[in-house]
Amino acid sequence: MKQNYINYVLITLAMIVATLFTRFLPFLFFPSGKKTPKYVTYLSNTLPYAAIGLLVVYCLRGISFIARPYGLPELLSIGVIALLHVWKGNSLLSIGAGTVFYMVLIQTLFC
Repeated sequence: MKQNYINYVLITLAMIVATLFTRFLPFLFFPSGKKTPKYVTYLSNTLPYAAIGLLVVYCLRGISFIARPYGLPELLSIGVIALLHVWKGNSLLSIGAGTVFYMVLIQTLFC
Protein backbone atom coordinates (compact mmCIF):
# COMPACT_ATOMS: atom_id res chain seq x y z
CA MET A 1 0.00 0.00 0.00
CA LYS A 2 2.83 2.39 0.86
CA GLN A 3 4.44 1.74 -2.54
CA ASN A 4 1.22 2.75 -4.32
CA TYR A 5 1.06 5.95 -2.29
CA ILE A 6 4.64 6.83 -3.26
CA ASN A 7 3.87 6.11 -6.90
CA TYR A 8 0.79 8.35 -6.80
CA VAL A 9 2.78 11.18 -5.23
CA LEU A 10 5.58 10.84 -7.81
CA ILE A 11 3.12 10.76 -10.70
CA THR A 12 1.33 13.83 -9.32
CA LEU A 13 4.62 15.69 -8.94
CA ALA A 14 5.63 14.78 -12.48
CA MET A 15 2.31 16.08 -13.77
CA ILE A 16 2.73 19.33 -11.83
CA VAL A 17 6.25 19.87 -13.17
CA ALA A 18 5.18 19.08 -16.75
CA THR A 19 2.21 21.46 -16.51
CA LEU A 20 4.32 24.28 -15.07
CA PHE A 21 7.03 23.67 -17.67
CA THR A 22 4.57 23.95 -20.56
CA ARG A 23 2.99 27.08 -19.04
CA PHE A 24 6.28 28.94 -18.50
CA LEU A 25 8.15 27.75 -21.60
CA PRO A 26 6.57 30.31 -23.98
CA PHE A 27 7.64 33.15 -21.68
CA LEU A 28 11.22 31.89 -21.81
CA PHE A 29 11.28 31.53 -25.59
CA PHE A 30 9.28 34.68 -26.38
CA PRO A 31 9.98 37.34 -23.74
CA SER A 32 7.95 40.54 -23.72
CA GLY A 33 9.39 43.30 -25.84
CA LYS A 34 10.80 40.83 -28.35
CA LYS A 35 9.01 40.46 -31.69
CA THR A 36 7.11 37.19 -32.04
CA PRO A 37 8.40 35.06 -34.94
CA LYS A 38 6.20 34.94 -38.03
CA TYR A 39 5.68 31.17 -37.86
CA VAL A 40 4.32 31.44 -34.31
CA THR A 41 1.93 34.19 -35.41
CA TYR A 42 0.90 32.04 -38.39
CA LEU A 43 0.28 29.02 -36.15
CA SER A 44 -1.71 31.09 -33.66
CA ASN A 45 -3.99 32.18 -36.52
CA THR A 46 -4.44 28.78 -38.19
CA LEU A 47 -4.34 26.14 -35.44
CA PRO A 48 -7.68 27.02 -33.81
CA TYR A 49 -9.48 26.37 -37.11
CA ALA A 50 -7.54 23.15 -37.64
CA ALA A 51 -8.44 21.98 -34.14
CA ILE A 52 -12.13 22.71 -34.72
CA GLY A 53 -11.96 20.87 -38.04
CA LEU A 54 -10.43 17.84 -36.32
CA LEU A 55 -13.13 17.92 -33.65
CA VAL A 56 -15.87 18.05 -36.26
CA VAL A 57 -14.40 15.09 -38.12
CA TYR A 58 -13.94 13.18 -34.85
CA CYS A 59 -17.53 13.86 -33.78
CA LEU A 60 -19.03 12.88 -37.12
CA ARG A 61 -16.87 9.81 -37.81
CA GLY A 62 -19.48 7.30 -36.60
CA ILE A 63 -22.45 8.51 -38.63
CA SER A 64 -24.12 5.83 -40.70
CA PHE A 65 -26.16 7.18 -43.59
CA ILE A 66 -27.54 3.73 -44.40
CA ALA A 67 -29.01 2.89 -40.99
CA ARG A 68 -31.66 4.60 -38.92
CA PRO A 69 -31.59 7.57 -38.02
CA TYR A 70 -29.44 8.21 -41.14
CA GLY A 71 -27.37 10.96 -39.52
CA LEU A 72 -30.37 13.24 -39.10
CA PRO A 73 -29.69 14.30 -35.48
CA GLU A 74 -26.12 15.24 -36.35
CA LEU A 75 -27.06 17.09 -39.53
CA LEU A 76 -29.90 18.97 -37.84
CA SER A 77 -27.62 19.94 -34.98
CA ILE A 78 -24.96 21.19 -37.38
CA GLY A 79 -27.66 23.30 -39.03
CA VAL A 80 -28.71 24.77 -35.68
CA ILE A 81 -25.09 25.54 -34.81
CA ALA A 82 -24.47 27.21 -38.18
CA LEU A 83 -27.67 29.26 -38.06
CA LEU A 84 -27.06 30.43 -34.50
CA HIS A 85 -23.48 31.33 -35.27
CA VAL A 86 -24.43 33.34 -38.35
CA TRP A 87 -27.27 35.01 -36.45
CA LYS A 88 -25.56 35.76 -33.11
CA GLY A 89 -21.85 35.31 -33.86
CA ASN A 90 -21.28 33.74 -30.45
CA SER A 91 -19.35 30.46 -30.55
CA LEU A 92 -20.19 29.47 -27.01
CA LEU A 93 -23.90 29.99 -27.57
CA SER A 94 -23.83 28.15 -30.90
CA ILE A 95 -21.95 25.12 -29.62
CA GLY A 96 -23.88 24.96 -26.34
CA ALA A 97 -27.29 25.25 -27.98
CA GLY A 98 -26.29 22.77 -30.70
CA THR A 99 -25.21 20.27 -28.08
CA VAL A 100 -28.44 20.66 -26.11
CA PHE A 101 -30.46 20.37 -29.33
CA TYR A 102 -28.58 17.19 -30.31
CA MET A 103 -29.07 15.63 -26.87
CA VAL A 104 -32.80 16.41 -26.94
CA LEU A 105 -33.08 14.87 -30.41
CA ILE A 106 -31.33 11.62 -29.54
CA GLN A 107 -33.11 11.27 -26.20
CA THR A 108 -36.62 11.96 -27.51
CA LEU A 109 -37.18 11.74 -31.26
CA PHE A 110 -34.40 9.37 -32.35
CA CYS A 111 -34.13 7.03 -29.37
